[in-house]
Amino acid sequence: MTEDLSRYLRAVGHNARAAARILGRAETAIKNRALLTIASTLEAEAAALIAENGKDLEAGRAQGLDDAMLDRLGLDQRRIRAMAEGLREVAALPDPVGEISGLRYRPSGIQVGRMRVPLGVVAIIYESRPNVTADAAALCLKSGNACILRGGSEAIHSNRAIAARIRAGLEAAGLPVDAVQLVATTDRAAVGELLRLDDCIDVIVPRGGKGLIERVVAESRIPVIKHLDGNCHVYIDDRCDADKAIRIALNAKTQRYGVCNAMETLLIAEAVAPRLLPELARRFRDKGVELRGCPRTCALIPDCLPATEADWDTEYLAPILAIRVVADLDMAIEHIHRHGSGHTDAIVTEDYSRARRFLREVDSSSVMVNASTRFADGYEYGLGAEIGISTDKLHARGPVGLEGLTTQKFVVLGDGQIRE
Repeated sequence: MTEDLSRYLRAVGHNARAAARILGRAETAIKNRALLTIASTLEAEAAALIAENGKDLEAGRAQGLDDAMLDRLGLDQRRIRAMAEGLREVAALPDPVGEISGLRYRPSGIQVGRMRVPLGVVAIIYESRPNVTADAAALCLKSGNACILRGGSEAIHSNRAIAARIRAGLEAAGLPVDAVQLVATTDRAAVGELLRLDDCIDVIVPRGGKGLIERVVAESRIPVIKHLDGNCHVYIDDRCDADKAIRIALNAKTQRYGVCNAMETLLIAEAVAPRLLPELARRFRDKGVELRGCPRTCALIPDCLPATEADWDTEYLAPILAIRVVADLDMAIEHIHRHGSGHTDAIVTEDYSRARRFLREVDSSSVMVNASTRFADGYEYGLGAEIGISTDKLHARGPVGLEGLTTQKFVVLGDGQIRE
């Protein structure tokens, strides 16, 4: 069985490598035609996609998946429209492939610049969210990369249905169908086999729980674009606009729970905590959010549970929120440095100097002023979609869109120059 799996995945890898060579030189118009065809097909066949997704949801409930996992797994008309819109957004974006920048003359008379080129073959290992199948394929296609998709077993019917529509769109546009391949098996050993295909795959992107990402990082022979946790913070400064602070905090936590850019810890300055925390607690309570707080928070919110040290480091992905009253901006930044995951952190303040200092000193992939952490998203950033959010500093950071799926090579233009 292991030998069969290894042979199968090596064939997938070689097919992807061959497809990447063709896709890497494909014209922008052809890639866009494929994306638009896929988008229209997904919308037209939404009912069939929802039916296949229903099989996954039914199996998930039978297996006891929690509400957050089922929410990430679910597809409906709205989410399918969002997938299609993401494909159209990617089609409308400038094609980065072939772009030359920084071209300049050297004393010898040659011109030296850099050309943006595809990475080659990208493998995406992900859990739950079937929309990743469309998002990842769209970004890889537009950036000239072939992709190998290994979704979780809990979404196998949904992923197969989406991948089939994508491959049909590629074929209709005259592009190699093996530019997008979904790993057919749900065998967990497939992940380990993929991580050893360093002669076929150029980069691995894991999207899922911390356990999956830690495994990929530990076992991979291939460079990884990753983030482990989305332990995101909102700090409410004592020079905030109260209405903005309440709206932002509520949205950052309750707009959607099972996502990596949801707020998990609320930090609030002690000068405004007595005025704002009781109202925030009431609104969170109305949304069914469990509150866990420091002693000063518990004194202001009688039904708040005492927070443990572990709460400050936890990505809940659930209606649970940790709250800490801090003395000032210095203490807020120190808390984020100690407990944050480098994903997304926000400040609510009307003080320009403090906002600038927060932007400068908080070392996260997205840092925000007077905006919800929920905006840390490729679509919201104008990337069309994202293949993931990276908390690495090399080679991509933050939402990874088209540019993050390319690299640069030096190009030299001469007119017969030789080196003396």
